[in-house]
Amino acid sequence: MNPDVEFIGVGHSYRSKNKPPVQALQDINLHLAHNEFVAVVGPSGCGKSTLLRLLSGLVSPTEGEVRMFGQPVTAPGGEVGIVFQKPTLLPWLSVFDNVLFPLRHQGRVIGRQDRDRARALLETVGLAEFINSQPDELSGGMQQRVGIARALLLDPDILIMDEPFSALDALSREQMGFELLRIWSERPKTVLFITHSISEAVLLADRVLVMSPRPAQIIDTIDIDLPRPRTPTTIDLPEFNTCTQRIRQHIFGPLQQASGLTAVPSHRTPVCQAS
Repeated sequence: MNPDVEFIGVGHSYRSKNKPPVQALQDINLHLAHNEFVAVVGPSGCGKSTLLRLLSGLVSPTEGEVRMFGQPVTAPGGEVGIVFQKPTLLPWLSVFDNVLFPLRHQGRVIGRQDRDRARALLETVGLAEFINSQPDELSGGMQQRVGIARALLLDPDILIMDEPFSALDALSREQMGFELLRIWSERPKTVLFITHSISEAVLLADRVLVMSPRPAQIIDTIDIDLPRPRTPTTIDLPEFNTCTQRIRQHIFGPLQQASGLTAVPSHRTPVCQAS
């Protein structure tokens, strides 16, 4: 089966007047299989969000090609749903109307089927009783659930998420991670998930891509062979720690070398497989 998403030799440079170009990505080659959950981690500013912009069609690569279902990505399309760092809900609309907003933005007439789907999505994300609430009546985590429901309204084949839980406290962030896994299991999508949290990446994903500092390249691809469904006990598995340690060595190893610190050697196997 052909992959849903392909990055083929992709590079991207940002250019501005009177300044040299900034190379964000370099020689990116990756694929996402159908309904695969892939997380991306790397140093701050390395170009992780640029990956999402390229896949969404918001920008075009300066080198290589991005393909979706075998076709070049040249513009934003309905195949992709986006969940941003902040839910960016419209404060004058109810929760229900915020979920329906993508249809209004397209100029479509909202019918009964659309309204039924919006209600079903709010039930899926656990917000059925808040359907008529205003955004400022919701917690940060609840607002982010509205953002997820809104991204799913058009039933996209691919869901891209740009650090969607970064603004939440640690407890809410962990709860939202399990909530996302539940939603994904009920409504499978191909997911590209950007995060700064190593443990979050390992908990959620089928694969984790580790990126280098800018200009970013993929320096490791880690298959997360942990049993699903993932639960709080997953975090306690030795294999979970093996995977997080392998990623930390990529992220923090160069910093330790630059500072003259010596990393404590790991005696764990680098293979991230569950027994």
